[in-house]
Amino acid sequence: MRFRVIAAHADTWPIRTACRVLGVSSSGYYAWRARPDSARALTNRQILADIRRLHASHHGRYGSPRLQAALRAEGRHVSRGRVERLMRAHGIQATAGRRFRPATTNSRHALPVAPNLLNRQFAVTRPNTVWLADITYLPTGEGWLYLAAVLDLATRKVVGWSMREHMRTELACAALIMAIQRQRPTPGLLLHSDRGSQYAADDYCRLLKAAGMRQSMSRRGNCLDNAPMESFFHTLKVELVQQRQWATRNEARRDVFAYIESYYNRQRIHSALGYQTPEQMEHKAA
Repeated sequence: MRFRVIAAHADTWPIRTACRVLGVSSSGYYAWRARPDSARALTNRQILADIRRLHASHHGRYGSPRLQAALRAEGRHVSRGRVERLMRAHGIQATAGRRFRPATTNSRHALPVAPNLLNRQFAVTRPNTVWLADITYLPTGEGWLYLAAVLDLATRKVVGWSMREHMRTELACAALIMAIQRQRPTPGLLLHSDRGSQYAADDYCRLLKAAGMRQSMSRRGNCLDNAPMESFFHTLKVELVQQRQWATRNEARRDVFAYIESYYNRQRIHSALGYQTPEQMEHKAA
């Protein structure tokens, strides 16, 4: 183990100095270096190269569970413990962030509130039977940019989204219209949201009625009633928003569009989906 430490810092410390500090002989170190690598060491080196490649291709967003799943998808059957050990030994970490809840819900209104029909029944297997909706905000140098999204609960696919400089009803309506036009759901779909005024507004309710959808709303102050949607926004914040400093709203729009359409829906594997992508789940169901 001490020889490995010396080898890892050979570009920083003189070999003789490192051997003396760690209490080993330099001749012993050079003899160790001359030995051929074991089969396990060679395998670890190959796995490490694959871990680095996959970690970089996902912009540092994957931790050991997703990296193990990605390796398995490529035909490399390696335990999660081995992936974790190699990552820890070489300082490879997933992007980390803080969890927070943006204050985008105005439930103090006199508009009608729908009952909580979803009731945290998140185990849905058929696409386009339950959608979730919510709004979050993105900081830019020009001020806030608000994002409304519609998520299919079965596939975790973002089926509709909209971005505006405000969070009026128009924002939520635009995301819902995109979802309806893309997915063409049959009547009876359940759409769940919080009690925000955008989702209780007449214009939004008319859209739901025209599409034959049923409306469900979370209980007051209960964000866990819409937990999968909260999870998507948290992932967006950790993997994109907290890694950027946007000077303009247009810069933010460009990056969020690319993240949702090119990465999240098509490339990012999800633990809730058995480490498949939303599009894979949608195609599988079809």
